[in-house]
Amino acid sequence: MAAEPKGCKELVNEVIEAGLCTLCGACTGNCPYLVYHKGRIALLDNCTISDGQCYKYCPRTCTDLDAISQQVFGKPYSEEEIGAAKEILIARTTDKRVRGKAQYGGVVTTLLSLALTEGLIDGAVLTKTSDDKTANPVLARSEKEIFQCAGSNYMACPVLGPYNQIPRDDSSKLGIVGTPCQVLAMTKMKNTPPINRANIRNVKLVIGLFCTWALSPDKFHRFLKEKLDLSKVKKFDIPPPPANRFDVYSTPDKISFPLDEIRQFTMPTCAYCLDMTSEFADVSVGSVEGIEGWDTVVIRTDIGAELVKTAKDKKKLETDKLPLENLAHLKEAALLKKKRALKEIANRSGDEKNLLYVGLSPNSAKKLLA
Repeated sequence: MAAEPKGCKELVNEVIEAGLCTLCGACTGNCPYLVYHKGRIALLDNCTISDGQCYKYCPRTCTDLDAISQQVFGKPYSEEEIGAAKEILIARTTDKRVRGKAQYGGVVTTLLSLALTEGLIDGAVLTKTSDDKTANPVLARSEKEIFQCAGSNYMACPVLGPYNQIPRDDSSKLGIVGTPCQVLAMTKMKNTPPINRANIRNVKLVIGLFCTWALSPDKFHRFLKEKLDLSKVKKFDIPPPPANRFDVYSTPDKISFPLDEIRQFTMPTCAYCLDMTSEFADVSVGSVEGIEGWDTVVIRTDIGAELVKTAKDKKKLETDKLPLENLAHLKEAALLKKKRALKEIANRSGDEKNLLYVGLSPNSAKKLLA
């Protein structure tokens, strides 16, 4: 029997008011009732639509992982720790200008710039750190604008909002860079195309970021304003273990906070996220522990493989093999995130049968929880 359709009312009750909202932005920009305001999604008025796209695309509502995996990879959902992968390697940009601005290896900025110059995309939906150090979604249409978005902010951001605001008749080819929850929402859109919006098939490239957790934009920003002169802050960074600290590069000094002090600002919904490596992206990118200045790159689709190959052929990227010990640690970390999330979901619901809400079969859930 098909599930009963749900809309804005259920989204508010089951996700937003329940503390599960990821701030991905999938429900904003097109809907007149839901808006992003001061670090949360706010409801402006009651919506009477019983079958809403806002509910359908939310990464915290019921997700058929097999169906969206078929959409991306042409096969059922992979139970591998980091999802489906054609190739896993390490890479870094050869562009010194990008390397000086990027968080680690500069792979994301390099791939986006190349995709733009090669005509794969006409623009990209990205996150940009503003002068006040908040994270804001932008639609970048030039290499200069892409370059301005380089670096990590660590705050949750409704990055999909600008996509929803693109005029319906706009045929621009787009790239999107997002965290796992944002990539999942975008994939749900691709699986069931939105109506009265720009054609989802115009999204030609999805680059996913590795993510363990994101910070509450409102609470964490208030903390930063109390502790720092934000006009002097240049960059945020979380060094690899065993550093266990959050670094703020300011003028003239670097200021470090214990990571445990920063974790108090983690979005509550992150505890229920199964995905550390953006498993439904064309290519996923994260830092490499123990190898400074390089990124781990997980190539997942033909589009991702072709773009990385072009970057290598044009000498935009230099690459190497990911050491086996690093790969093993990455898989272990990804698996632990899945296990923690499944246990949190089971504890919250009080019934492991509700693990089906994340799209896993009972056997898959039991296997991960073992």
